[in-house]
Amino acid sequence: MACYISSRDNRFYAAVEQQFGEAPAISAANRFPATSLAIAHEVSYPKRHDKTGSRSFAGSITPLRTNTAFILKTHLISNPQPPVAPSYGALFESAMGGSPRPFTDGVVESIPASDQIRFVDPHGLLVGQGVSFGGELRFASSIVNDRTVQLNVPFSIAPAAGTPMGQTVSYSLTKNLKSLSVFDYWSPETALQRIVCGAVVDRMKISVNGDYHEMEFRGPASDLIDDASFAPGSGGLSSFPLEPAAAGSMGSPVPGHLGQAWIGVLPTQIFALTGASLLLDNNVEMRTREFGSTKPRCFAPGVRSVSFQFSIFSQDDAATKALYQAGRQASPVQIMLQLGQQPGQLMALYMKNVILSVPAFDDKETRLEWHLDGCLAKGTAEDELYLAFA
Repeated sequence: MACYISSRDNRFYAAVEQQFGEAPAISAANRFPATSLAIAHEVSYPKRHDKTGSRSFAGSITPLRTNTAFILKTHLISNPQPPVAPSYGALFESAMGGSPRPFTDGVVESIPASDQIRFVDPHGLLVGQGVSFGGELRFASSIVNDRTVQLNVPFSIAPAAGTPMGQTVSYSLTKNLKSLSVFDYWSPETALQRIVCGAVVDRMKISVNGDYHEMEFRGPASDLIDDASFAPGSGGLSSFPLEPAAAGSMGSPVPGHLGQAWIGVLPTQIFALTGASLLLDNNVEMRTREFGSTKPRCFAPGVRSVSFQFSIFSQDDAATKALYQAGRQASPVQIMLQLGQQPGQLMALYMKNVILSVPAFDDKETRLEWHLDGCLAKGTAEDELYLAFA
């Protein structure tokens, strides 16, 4: 028996809920590596204004309302089985709302233009869905017809006729979001085990060019249950679930310096990117103040905000100057970031219309660096942001 519990003896699982606040069944496929999970569970003590003849706090009648929130940090990991959704796909479903959409079968017939692909059979792709070839990810920016798609940017090497395309899984935005449960298991088995139920990703942040490609998910939740104080019915469970048996590898983290950046009115590959981050804010409000309940009954997403910030070394070329001009004129540009550079290790994000900020000059170091903060993505029908894995 150890004197303390090691902070490394921790395992995480996530799955989308069918009913808000009811923990779903999980399997080994729902396990993913994370760097930290912070959970705050607070009891709201109402103020007592009755005169008791004393200054002492006399307590409150239970049960009281509770507030729960979580912050989960992880990184991009290899996915050896695309188009199967990544093990932490439930987090992206909650953040964006859309279910994972696979692309599994596409053979090239011809390349009508450098940024178009014509398939042998009907492709079934939707706008914003990812396509992959040769260790690169691209997005369908428009559908020409049932066999031809327009890509947001061309592949570095065009696929030849008869070449099968790589398999992908894509996520898109929807009006409504999904709730999920996050399972927090520890060793030894006698240690305290926890589940965050009715969790909703209010804010998703993706950062690149660190040691690894980092992702952070945070938001409110309905409840926190544990095996020490568990009561039948908590989280819709009759008993606290045992951890699934381990099965295979979870994948390895992808180095943060690997990838591609395409930014511009006519997207140009940017080689001088020094850092970038995407922030999706759903402005979620939990239904916490309704009569007759101590826990949130549901949630309501507000106006969505998708913002982007990045830094580049300034260069005396047309592409860099075009970014400055777009910021001054508030002209929308396209942005695509590909994280990773090998099949099974790819993730990409695509924004069709982003209003750049005017670059701020940073001359503290030996090379001039531009910082563009608070660049906002705009859309018309839940189309500000698309994500894809391959």
